[in-house]
Amino acid sequence: MKYFLLLLMSSLLVTGLQAGSTNKPLQFYKASSPLLRYTGRIDFTDINQPRLWTAGSYVTAGIKGDSCAFIIGDEHLYNKYRNYIEIIIDGKQTYRLQLKKDVDTIGIHLGDDNNATHQVIICKNTETSIGYMSIGGIMAMDLSSLPAPAPVRKIEFIGNSITCGTGSDISEKPCGQGEWYDQHNAWFSYGAITARNLKANWHLTSVSGIGLVHSCCDMKVLMPQVFDKINLAGNSLAWDFSRYQPDVVTICLGQNDGQQDSVLFCNAYEKFINTIRMHYPEAAIICLTSPMADEGLLKMMRRYLDAIVTGCNDRGDRNVYRYYFGRRYHSGCGDHPSLAEHHEIAQELSDFISRIKGWPM
Repeated sequence: MKYFLLLLMSSLLVTGLQAGSTNKPLQFYKASSPLLRYTGRIDFTDINQPRLWTAGSYVTAGIKGDSCAFIIGDEHLYNKYRNYIEIIIDGKQTYRLQLKKDVDTIGIHLGDDNNATHQVIICKNTETSIGYMSIGGIMAMDLSSLPAPAPVRKIEFIGNSITCGTGSDISEKPCGQGEWYDQHNAWFSYGAITARNLKANWHLTSVSGIGLVHSCCDMKVLMPQVFDKINLAGNSLAWDFSRYQPDVVTICLGQNDGQQDSVLFCNAYEKFINTIRMHYPEAAIICLTSPMADEGLLKMMRRYLDAIVTGCNDRGDRNVYRYYFGRRYHSGCGDHPSLAEHHEIAQELSDFISRIKGWPM
C-alpha cells in the first residue's frame, strides 16, 4: 500500500479535505482528545496546544478512514529555526519533512479503504535547542482507540548530540550544507531504535553540546542542572518525574567534557547518579562510553566509569552498570554516528539491556 503526504499552506484549507470514497468531511478533534497518546517531556499548560520539546517526543493516533491531517505549530525559534518531524504510518512507512510555517497542516492520504484503521505517529526529529512544536488538533473521519496499549517497559536515554540523533541523516542535505540541525533524526537514533527493539517506551533526555562538568559551544548549562526540566536547552519548565518512571536509564555523557580531572569528573558523575536514583529508585542505571570517543577519551572514560560503577556497587547500589561500546562510530556529520551506525549502536545496547533485564527481543 502506498501513502501520500500533502503539506497544505494553511490550516483553513484542511476543512476542504474529505474522506475519499464516501465524500465524508473530516471532523476536527482537539489535541486534548483522550484517544491521543503523547510520549516524551511535553508541556500541557495549554491542553489544546501541547508543546513537544525534547527530541523523539511524539503523538500517536488511531485514524479510521483513508486520510487525515495534523495541525502542527512551530516556535520558529530566533525567527530562523524550523523543526523536522518524522511521520510513521502503521509502524512501517516513514516520512521525514521540515515544517515550513508557524502553523502547518500536514495532510496524509492513508490508502483507499475508508473502513481501515491506521496508526499514525508524528515524532519531533529535532531537539529542544530548535524550539518546541505544538499539536493543534487532528482532522479525521474518525479517531479510534489505538490498537495496542503503550509498552509497559520504559527506558530513558540521557545524553548529548549523539543521543539526539544529530548529524546522522543526510537523506536530504549532505554534511556541511544547510543549518547545523538539518541532519537530525531522533526517530532513528540509537535510543529510539533500542527501545523499539525491546518493545519499550522511550524518552530522549538530551541536548547537543551538553556535558556533565563542561559543555561545549559556549553553552551555559550542564546536564545535572537541566535534568529536571522540559525545555532542557532553556533550563525552564519543571518536569514532573512521576509522569514517567523508567525501568532502565542510560547515561551517555563525556564527549563534550573531554579529558577532565578524575576527582572532578567522578564526583560529579556519582552525584548525578544519586540524583537519578532519587527520582527513579527502581531503575537500572547504565553508564556508557561515548560512541564517538577517540582513543584518548575512551581510555579515560573506561577508567573513570570503572571506578564510578564499582563505587556505587560497593556502597550497596547493585543496580548500576557500565557498558563500553565495541568500536568507534563516527561516520556521520561532524564525526557523529551515521544512521547506519545508530542501528549498530542500538544492537549493542539492546543486547546488553536484554541480558541484564531478562527482556527478550
